[in-house]
Amino acid sequence: MKPASIILSLFALIVLFSCDNDDDTDVITVATPEIMSKTEFRKAVKIKVPQPIEESGKIYTYANYIFVSEVNKGIHIIDNSNPKFPQPINFIEIPGNEDISVKDNYLYADSATDLVVFDISEINNVKQIERLEDVFEVYNYQIPEEAEYTDYQMIDFENDVIVGWNLKQESREKYNQRIITNDVFFANTMAESNVGTGGSLARFQIVHNYLYTVGQNSMSIFNIQNLDSPVLATIQHVGWNIETMFAADNYLYLGSTTGMFIYDLKTPSSPEYVSEFTHWQGCDPVVVDGDYAYLTLRGGNVCGQQESVLEVIDIKDKSHPKLAERYILENPYGLGIKDNMLYVCDGTAGLKLFKRNTPIDLSLVKTLKNVQAKDVIPLENSLIMIGDNTIYQYKYMINNVALISAYSLN
Repeated sequence: MKPASIILSLFALIVLFSCDNDDDTDVITVATPEIMSKTEFRKAVKIKVPQPIEESGKIYTYANYIFVSEVNKGIHIIDNSNPKFPQPINFIEIPGNEDISVKDNYLYADSATDLVVFDISEINNVKQIERLEDVFEVYNYQIPEEAEYTDYQMIDFENDVIVGWNLKQESREKYNQRIITNDVFFANTMAESNVGTGGSLARFQIVHNYLYTVGQNSMSIFNIQNLDSPVLATIQHVGWNIETMFAADNYLYLGSTTGMFIYDLKTPSSPEYVSEFTHWQGCDPVVVDGDYAYLTLRGGNVCGQQESVLEVIDIKDKSHPKLAERYILENPYGLGIKDNMLYVCDGTAGLKLFKRNTPIDLSLVKTLKNVQAKDVIPLENSLIMIGDNTIYQYKYMINNVALISAYSLN
């Protein structure tokens, strides 16, 4: 068990300074954490009938199924055998969940500090078969972007976990504040047909016999050679403010608010740092195709104050990545590549289709303006996108896509 003082220091996120000399007040959005004891938390996993989604998170596909995360609550499983008419199957309630990965009918999910394993070989009879406790030393509890202040109660982080947030408007004395991500750490989609596919916002990646998971500053690495009995291989520091992870050609590409980190997997149990590409502060998913990485930077809110852009990074020499080109966007989130097309989710500005005349020379050929786009998964025969609690599926066309279905998750 770690000393309480160390654990508490990891969650001292809000630093207040430069109080104003006057008594003026502001009405601000305050986030208060929802707390559950670890004892109850670890008993809370349940398999339920289909549920409506209040706030959809990430998407993942495996076989004929689409998995949609409910932020901090669990995973919705949808039968996509007929893409024109997706059907909900069940809901796995997992408090503190954000990411999943699947291999050979075994589903791995984070649950705040823990890793939970499910057997999904019988999709209507999902079973929890394993739980590894305290393997994520700094779990990602996702402070809501709308929050201007985080009101921490007296929390015992040895015995309690944060499983959600309540937002409310409060009148508070004016002050300057900044949210600091954890600067403390503990040094402790490859092409496989039996592994599922996540979007560009994923923090989990399976490569051969290893599951790689990233938090804000650290990577937890699991040996999954025995799929039903994963073993924590190591936890290592990998960078700062990590948000996403993408696997390609035996490398991991970590997107952070300040840049992209490249790690070599020549020793699978201990990824080796190669280099980093630094940019201004911004929320940053990344995808890779061959010698080029494509990343979006979203400005505003907690992501930064700079403009929003799409950057093309030359990674032929992985020890010295360099900016090759930059394109202006409005409000970008996830992105994906299929053949010579780059699909970019530009938030409220819609889904944008860029033709890659060359890996660097991109032409905007189509914008779907009637959708709110958050993330995409380009599959072999269709494009799956999520946004505004709706799953959109499209058929590929020349310089375009055609809608197959729009499935509301509400």
